[in-house]
Amino acid sequence: MSDVLALTEELIRRLSVSPEDGGCQALMTARLEHAGFAIERLPFGPVENFWATHGPADVPTFCFAGHTDVVPAGPREAWATEPFEPVIRDGVLYGRGAADMKSALAAMVTATERFVHAHPAHRGRIAFLITSDEEGPSVDGTRRVVEVLRARRERIDWCLVGEPSSEEAFGDTVKIGRRGSLSGRLTVHGIQGHVAYPQRADNPVHRLAPALAELCTHRWDEGNAHFEPTTFQVSNLAAGTGAPNVIPGELKARFNLRFSPVQTVESLQRTVTGILDRHGVRYSLEWFVSGLPFYTPPGPLSDAVAGAVQDVVGRRPALTTGGGTSDGRFIATLGAQVVELGVVNRTIHQVNEQVRLEEITLLERAYGRVLERLLG
Repeated sequence: MSDVLALTEELIRRLSVSPEDGGCQALMTARLEHAGFAIERLPFGPVENFWATHGPADVPTFCFAGHTDVVPAGPREAWATEPFEPVIRDGVLYGRGAADMKSALAAMVTATERFVHAHPAHRGRIAFLITSDEEGPSVDGTRRVVEVLRARRERIDWCLVGEPSSEEAFGDTVKIGRRGSLSGRLTVHGIQGHVAYPQRADNPVHRLAPALAELCTHRWDEGNAHFEPTTFQVSNLAAGTGAPNVIPGELKARFNLRFSPVQTVESLQRTVTGILDRHGVRYSLEWFVSGLPFYTPPGPLSDAVAGAVQDVVGRRPALTTGGGTSDGRFIATLGAQVVELGVVNRTIHQVNEQVRLEEITLLERAYGRVLERLLG
C-alpha cells in the first residue's frame, strides 16, 4: 500500500464531524514535525487549527490549506460500507471524507515530505493552514487563523486549497476564484385570521408572492469574463399554523445570493429591499455575509498548478470560478494568490462518498510538481 493511501485511510478512520477533529491534525503535525516543520496549534472554542512552517519567514511563502472536519455521514443503512472505516473495492476507496478532503490532506503531507527530503534548502517557505471548521459555521477556523497571521504581519504569497475541484476526471478543473455569498433571513409580518374573513386579516404569503416572483426572475447582472452572473435562490420558506382554516400571521424565508465582483453587498441589499418595498411588504430582514468574491489572475501560482496537472495527466485544466465558497476566501484577504486543486467532487457530502485510488496518486504527484515548479 502506498504511503499516501495509508495516510488517507488513517484520516478517514478518525471521526471528525465538524467541528470535531478526531485526532486528524495530531496525525498530520507529527509527520510534519518529523519533516522539520515548526508547528503552532491555534485552537479557538471547539475548533482545532494549526499553522506549520518550513523555512524562514522573510521569503515568499507557499501554503497548503485544508480542513479535517467532514459533514455527518447520514443514515447508516444508506451506506454500503461503514462511513468511518475505509474500504477499497474495485480500485475505489469508500468513506466519509474520502473526497472532501482527507485524500487531499494526505497528498499534501506525503508530497511535502518527499519534496523537503529532496530539497532541504528549498527556495521560499512552505506552510500548512489546517482547520476543523470548514464544514461548519467557519467562524473559529481559517478566518481566525488569518486574523492572527494578519496581526503578526505574516505573509502568504501562494495558497493551494485541497478542495475537490475536479468535475469528471482528475485535473479537468482548477478553481481560480469563487463567488461571494450573501444570505438573508426574512420575516414577513401579516395579521392572522380566519380564511373565511380575509378582510380582517393580512396574509403574508400573498404579500410576499409578487415580490418573490420578481426576485426570482430579476436579472442581477451579466457577470464578467471570469464569473457567472449573480444568482438568487430561496432555501427555506415557512408559514401557517398547520390548520387549514387559518390565515398565517407571519412568514419566514431564507435566501441566498451568489455574486461576482461586479456587485457589492450594498448594491445587492438595496435591490432586494427596493423590490420588497415596492410591493408593500411589511418585513424584518437580517443579512449574513459568509464570503466576498475573490479571483486569482494568471500568474506564478495558476501557471504552476496548471503546469503540474499537465505534467501528470497530459492536459491543461480549465480554470474556473464556479461552485460554492471555500476557505480560500479568507486567505485571499491577505493578498495571497489562491487556487484549488483536488479530486473529483461527484460524491462529496453524499452517502457512499468515494474516490478512485488513481486520483489520490495523481493528486500527490501534482502537489509535488507544484512544489518543484515554485520552490525547487
